[in-house]
Amino acid sequence: LGVVKKINLDVSFIAQIGGNSLTDKSLQIRKDGVSKDVPNTYVPFRNGVFISIAAALAEKEGAQAIYIGVVEEDSSGYPDCKESFIKSINEAINLGTSADFSCEIITPLVNLSKADIVSKSLELGSPIELTWSCYESEDEACG
Repeated sequence: LGVVKKINLDVSFIAQIGGNSLTDKSLQIRKDGVSKDVPNTYVPFRNGVFISIAAALAEKEGAQAIYIGVVEEDSSGYPDCKESFIKSINEAINLGTSADFSCEIITPLVNLSKADIVSKSLELGSPIELTWSCYESEDEACG
């Protein structure tokens, strides 16, 4: 991919926020959660936090784009996966950074179904054997 510089950041503070079954092991993964429309696997504003960090790095490095793999299909429960959210936070980034910086958030998967993503991955020869399709810690992914 031609990555010139790799930065590892500690984002373990996300777990301290809690309130979700992905970071709080005392909660069982369920489809119902913080509200009737948001499953308990929703980590509050996680994509917003990650995009904000990416924006700070992009401005510092002079990058012109941030890529994120959100899927609108997930937005039925995850409000920070919606295309409208991404457009809004992109606008906020460009308003909240220096005048000589402009960045676009690119979401190549946002309008694909999960089945379309798997098909495209197979077509491109992506190593999907290194991916996991669910939140459960089981011997096999959930399909």
